[in-house]
Amino acid sequence: MENLEIFRKETRAWLEANCPDEMRRPAQTEEDACWGGRRWKFQSDAQRQWLERMGKKGWTVPEWPREYGGGGLTRDEAKILRQEMNALGCRAPVQSFGIWMLGPALLKYGSEEQKREHLPKIARGEIRWCQGYSEPGSGSDLASLQTRAEDKGDQFLVNGSKIWTSYADRADWIFCLVRTDPNAPKHEGISFILFDMESAGVSTKPITLISGASPFCQTFFDDVLVPKANLVGKLNKGWDIAKYLLTHERDMIGGMGSTSENRSLGQIATDTVGTNNGMLADTVLRGEIAAFEIDALAFRLTMDRAGDMAKAGQAHPAVSSLLKYYGTELNKRRMELVMSAGGTDALEWEGERSREGRTARAWLRSKANSIEGGTSEVQLNIIAKRILGLPGA
Repeated sequence: MENLEIFRKETRAWLEANCPDEMRRPAQTEEDACWGGRRWKFQSDAQRQWLERMGKKGWTVPEWPREYGGGGLTRDEAKILRQEMNALGCRAPVQSFGIWMLGPALLKYGSEEQKREHLPKIARGEIRWCQGYSEPGSGSDLASLQTRAEDKGDQFLVNGSKIWTSYADRADWIFCLVRTDPNAPKHEGISFILFDMESAGVSTKPITLISGASPFCQTFFDDVLVPKANLVGKLNKGWDIAKYLLTHERDMIGGMGSTSENRSLGQIATDTVGTNNGMLADTVLRGEIAAFEIDALAFRLTMDRAGDMAKAGQAHPAVSSLLKYYGTELNKRRMELVMSAGGTDALEWEGERSREGRTARAWLRSKANSIEGGTSEVQLNIIAKRILGLPGA
């Protein structure tokens, strides 16, 4: 415990000295969140400095091994780092599917060459990744995917398409599920490969959402040549990697329900509703916010407990479905309260005052949380069968 307290003091001092003031304020636009990559344009020197300093320290991925660009911290030390960043209001230095999803999969299944090639670049925010999983007709039934990768000696020839590929039009590389044995049962004959989005034959088409934004794309592969060195794990055994990565994706999406905000719901509501004797004037809204905050705190503690159990090898393999389901429902509930707190002003769709309708668009975007990464209905089925042991229909 004494060592952890020393670590906390040193961490607080380092963050105070190295986190620019601008990076201690809430993000106002999507570009305020740094995604890194070859084509990323930093919004300010502060954004660039924060990523460079945290990347050099290894604290973009604090629990990864140092030899792969990480900080080599223990889980307890990483928790302290998060706590101290929250206390100062520090933004995450980089948002990254490489960190949240691909990195853990490479650490478990990647070759040493693949780890040393890709992980440090992910840690430093030099490469932006996207995920090639869902296809038209292969969403919840992902194993029915039809994108083919034919054996061409030292290379695969990839043909097919993916859908709902988040930020595919901005990504540098893709981690992709492909069918390498069309005659095998659908859960077999699938392989996990990596390739550059600038490869000949790769194209993307944005999909506009109800929010008016377009983070999703349909991605097309027409005779794309991929070196076999980019195969992760064993040929035709990609489904094992896919399932492992999905647990991290669901943890990531579910984590939205436990995200600490720089402004609480009470502060947001106070700006619109006002106070009465020091309390939020709307008693009904006050009660709903209080109930939400209690549930959000309980969920954060559940996330911590699940992490501790995973570290000890005691976590149920389906717990990610539980976290994904509850976390996404919690985030949707939060956005409903933000809209209630904002009143009619929250419905504004465009204009400088509302930052181009940021609140309304975020509320609409949250509706997709219970679809992406596996629908809430699918997660409930998994929870019922694998955790509660209930019989199937």
